[in-house]
Amino acid sequence: MIYDAPKLIPAGDQALVVELGDEIDAALNRRVHDLTHLVEEQRIRGVVDLTPTYRSLLVQYDATETSLGEISIAIRDLEDGPGTGSSDQPLVVHVPTLYGGAFGPDLEDIAECAGVPVAEAVNMHSSEQYRVYMMGFTPGFPYLGGLDERLATPRLETPRQEIPAGTVGIAESQTGIYPVASPGGWRLIGRTPLKLFDPSREFPSLLSAGDYLRFVPIDGEEEFKTIEDSVAAGTYETTMSVKQ
Repeated sequence: MIYDAPKLIPAGDQALVVELGDEIDAALNRRVHDLTHLVEEQRIRGVVDLTPTYRSLLVQYDATETSLGEISIAIRDLEDGPGTGSSDQPLVVHVPTLYGGAFGPDLEDIAECAGVPVAEAVNMHSSEQYRVYMMGFTPGFPYLGGLDERLATPRLETPRQEIPAGTVGIAESQTGIYPVASPGGWRLIGRTPLKLFDPSREFPSLLSAGDYLRFVPIDGEEEFKTIEDSVAAGTYETTMSVKQ
């Protein structure tokens, strides 16, 4: 449910949670990001950082410059006003992905649970334009909304101790990409040679909350290695398209 008015919840002595609803929903998430853009545009005094999530916005502020009361009033004024947030045409980041095999050991099980051939499961997963609802878990990890419900699969009962960077997984009704090697309990269906997180770049994370992406199947390990080498050499150019 999307709330008629936001709930303002103090978070420590220098932060405020602006809760806009109580579910995972595309319209609700867009409202979160619209509010994020409005706060950025208004340059509210004392605000030092904004963290959008599925259904809320964390506003961190400098208590030497402003107060919880002033921040709360400013947020309510924005919510009550006519602002529209970002008007930019959304772009879709294309993420080349090698499905199955050693890179996606759980793909066959997911296809079987969905009652479809493996090729159809790949087509189902790669035909969507996924919204990045939020970032979290590890630096650069995108939580993606829009997964075909037939592919929804529970997490593993026993998480793997290490999942390679770039691995694409499914957990419940979400899909995502592990940006760095880490433990995890998502079911693994493929891997991308792109670097989702690189601290040496000007903008370390390839994706941001509110972005869109589409998985683009690649033919085999040779193409994977070619892209991987291009990424390592700094010559790979990420493909984007206007969201349809």
